[in-house]
Amino acid sequence: MADVLIIEDDATIRTALVRALTSRDHSTMTAPTALDGLQSLVDNPPDVVLMDLGLPDLDGTALLAMVRAVSDVPVIVISARDDDKGIVAVLDAGADDYLVKPFAADQLEARIRAVLRRVAPDRTAAPLVVGDLVVDPRSRAATLRGDPLELSPKEFDLLAHLAERPGEVVSKRELLAKVWNQPYGGADKTVDVHLHWLRRKLGETAENPVYLHRVRGVGVKLVPPP
Repeated sequence: MADVLIIEDDATIRTALVRALTSRDHSTMTAPTALDGLQSLVDNPPDVVLMDLGLPDLDGTALLAMVRAVSDVPVIVISARDDDKGIVAVLDAGADDYLVKPFAADQLEARIRAVLRRVAPDRTAAPLVVGDLVVDPRSRAATLRGDPLELSPKEFDLLAHLAERPGEVVSKRELLAKVWNQPYGGADKTVDVHLHWLRRKLGETAENPVYLHRVRGVGVKLVPPP
């Protein structure tokens, strides 16, 4: 069973999706607009998002970028748009799957199971330890000197990716590809802003680094303090 957020402006389709999902023991939340859906996602994080592209207030691709800025929740786009280039562009922008309307309820159920399997935590993964910093991929929790760190989903993913490779310089291009799912590059400023937020939570600054060290022109590395 999963908590599913449905962002769809067509009331008939919303009702049909709710009926199909609840009959398969999923719980549902619905939103008729992009901004309502984004607010619902922030207030009550779901396990999966079903999202139309033709929304009244924002195009779904713009909403997808906003979702990816705050959450790694699996997103399945449901749309009548069936051109190959458009589908590829949406998947490259961060969607986990794409279903062309109309589709069978059983097909949707199979897609939900598939994306949930892909994002399931590795129960065998050991916590990552760098100095007094502990990052646990299983619980998606991090502590510094035993105190919990309040991290956003993207901040945690950024820290975990660096903690998997302590002492190794990681380029911004790699971080955009692995953490932001932007394999063809993106805005370096996105990485810089999240590194700034992460440094504040680690109690350091770019001018006085402790764990996060910038290598000018190359990238950033996570190292234990001396």
